Amino acid sequence: MAGTITEKILDRHIIEGEKKVGAEVALHIDNTLTQDATGTMAYLQFEAIGIDRVQTEFSVSFVDHNTLQSDFKNADDHRFLQSIAQRYGIYFSRPGNGICHQVFLERFAKPGNTLIGSDSHTPTAGGIGCFAMGAGGLDVACAMAGAPFRIKYPQIVGIHLTGKLSPWVSAKDVILEVLRRIDVKGGVGKVLEYFGEGVKTLSVTDRATITNMGTETGCTTSIFPSDEITRAFLKSQGREDQWIELLPDENAEYDEIIEIDLSYLEPMVALPHSPGNVTTVREAGRIKVDQVAIGSCTNSSLRDLKVVANALKGKTICSDLHVTVSPGSRQVVEHLIESGEYRDLVRAGVRILENACGPCIGMGCAPNSGGVSVRTFNRNFKGRSGTADAEVYLVSPEVAVATAITGYLTDPRELGEFPNFSMPEKFFINDNMIIKPLPEEEAKKVQIIRGPNIAPLPTFEPIGDTLSGKVLIKVEDNITTDHIMPAGAKILPLRSNIPEISKHVFEAIDSKFYQKAKGNNGGFIVGGDNYGQGSSREHAALAPKYLGVKAVIVKSFARIHLANLINFGIVPLTFVNPDDYSTIDEMDELEINIGDLLDECILYNKTKGNKIRLTHSLSRLDAEILKTGGKLPWIKNSIRKEMKDE
Repeated sequence: MAGTITEKILDRHIIEGEKKVGAEVALHIDNTLTQDATGTMAYLQFEAIGIDRVQTEFSVSFVDHNTLQSDFKNADDHRFLQSIAQRYGIYFSRPGNGICHQVFLERFAKPGNTLIGSDSHTPTAGGIGCFAMGAGGLDVACAMAGAPFRIKYPQIVGIHLTGKLSPWVSAKDVILEVLRRIDVKGGVGKVLEYFGEGVKTLSVTDRATITNMGTETGCTTSIFPSDEITRAFLKSQGREDQWIELLPDENAEYDEIIEIDLSYLEPMVALPHSPGNVTTVREAGRIKVDQVAIGSCTNSSLRDLKVVANALKGKTICSDLHVTVSPGSRQVVEHLIESGEYRDLVRAGVRILENACGPCIGMGCAPNSGGVSVRTFNRNFKGRSGTADAEVYLVSPEVAVATAITGYLTDPRELGEFPNFSMPEKFFINDNMIIKPLPEEEAKKVQIIRGPNIAPLPTFEPIGDTLSGKVLIKVEDNITTDHIMPAGAKILPLRSNIPEISKHVFEAIDSKFYQKAKGNNGGFIVGGDNYGQGSSREHAALAPKYLGVKAVIVKSFARIHLANLINFGIVPLTFVNPDDYSTIDEMDELEINIGDLLDECILYNKTKGNKIRLTHSLSRLDAEILKTGGKLPWIKNSIRKEMKDE
C-alpha cells in the first residue's frame, strides 16, 4: 500500500498510465460539479456528445454565480440548467441554495472520491479528504459521459503542520503563509497534502478554506486526511455512513516537505494585485479602507460568520466604509438566525447579501473609484472586483471584522479577547432546494428549455500542419483568465453565447483585440510565464478560438488553461529559450510548421526574418485531440467507434 493520501486515492482511480511524476495518467471520476457561469456551456457540450444519462456516481449542477437578474439572460440560463439536470440525471441546487463549494462540502463531498468541477476552486472538497480538481467545462462534460480525466502524475508535497493557531489567527492565515512561501506558480504540477499533529486542531471547514485557496498556488489540488474530525463533521451533516478513514502511513514519503508551526503564525494579508503578494497585517500597516466584503467559497462557513457576528456584537461598523456579508449556504443562514447572530450582523450595520458568489466574481458591490476593499476572498487580480483602479486586499474573517470596526486595515489582536461562541453538534438539514434526479424513463420525457441567449455551439475544423498569421497581442507574466475573458455583471450573462462573449476577449488589456482578430482572420497570442492562471473558465480558450486564434506561444502555462486550449484546438507552445520572447512584437507575421506535434516546432518570424525553436508538453493523445479540432469532435468520434466495434 502506498504511503500518502494522494497515492492511496490515485491507486484506486488510475485506469491508464504510469505512476511516475510527469507521466500522463487517466483517472476514473466519481463525481462532477458545475456552476451556472460555466455549466451552461458544459451541458451544451454534454448534449453534443450524445450520451443519454450521466455516467458518474452522481453529478451536481449549482446556480450561484449569475444570480443578478438584470434581464432575461441569467433567468433563461437557470431554466435551461434545471431542465438539463432533470433530463440527464443530475442533482440541481436551485438559485439561493448557496455557493457550490460550501454546499457540496456540506451535502455531497465524500472522502476518497475523485471529483472534477468546472470551477477552479473545486479543491475545496479536499478539506474532507476528496481528491478534487478544477477543470474546464468540456472536461467535466466528458467525465459525465464516462470518459476518464487525464492529468500529469503530480509531485506530492507534504505540508507538515505542528502546533496550534493562536486566538485571532485562522485557517486563511495558513494558506496565505503557504502562498507567501511558494507564490502563485509554486504549486504547478504538485499536490499539496497536509499532515501532522497540527491537522487535528483544524475543523473540516478550516481545512476547506486552505484547500480552496491552494488553487492560487497553481497546484493540481490540495488534500487533508479523513480522520475522526472528518467523521464528526459528516455525522453532524447526517452523512456518517459516507465516512472512511484515510490517513498517510507513518512511513509515507513526500517529494518535498514544507514545515509550518501554526503557533508562530500571525494575521496575514495578500496585497494588490496578487494572492501571492503576502505579508503580515502588522507589516502592511494601517491602510485606510473603503469597503469590507466577507464571504466567498473561501470564508463563508458558519464558523467564519460566527466570528464576525460575535466580534461585532454591540458595535457599529465604522462610518467611513460599508461592509457586506455573503453567507455560504442556506444552512449557514438558518443557524445564524436561530442563534441570534444574524441579528447582531444586522444591528452592526452589515449589508447581508444573497448566499451566492456575488462580489467575488464581480457580480455587484464593486468598490468606489480608486477604492480600497478588504475581502475574505481568494483572488485580488486587478479589475476583478468590477472597478479597474480599486485595490483589493485578501484577509481572514478576523482581519476583515477588525477592519470593519476601525476603518483601517487592522490586526485583530488589537480587539482584545477572542469572542466565545459554540458550534452545533448537529446541523439543520433541509435539502428542499436540491432537486433530485428523475428516474431514467421519466427523465427521457423532459423537454429542455432554451432561451434566445443560448446560441448553438460553434464548430471548428481540424488544424493543418502549418499555422500562419499575425501576433494579435503580446502580454506579460501571470496573465489570468480574468484578463483574457473578463467576468462581472455585464459579461457573465453571455457565457452561453460565444459570438457575443467573444467581443470582450482581452478588452481589459487591449480594447481593439476583437477588431484585430476579426480583421486579420485570427492569429497568435504571445505571453510570458504562468499564462492563464486563475479561474477554470474555458471561455478564455473557446472565445479566442472562435476569433481564429491558432496558437498561444508563452514561457509557461497554468494547468487548467493549458488543458482548455487543447480541448478547443488551440496549439499551446512554449519557448525553448525564454529569451526569445523579447524578439517577437505585436503584428509580427509568423509561420509555424507543427507537423504531427510530437516533436519540437520551428517558428519562422517573417517580419524579422529569424527562426525560433518552440516546444510543448503534449502527449500523443493531446496531439491527436488537437489535430482532430478539439476534444468535442474527438470524443464524439471515439464514441461512434466504440458503438461500431460493439
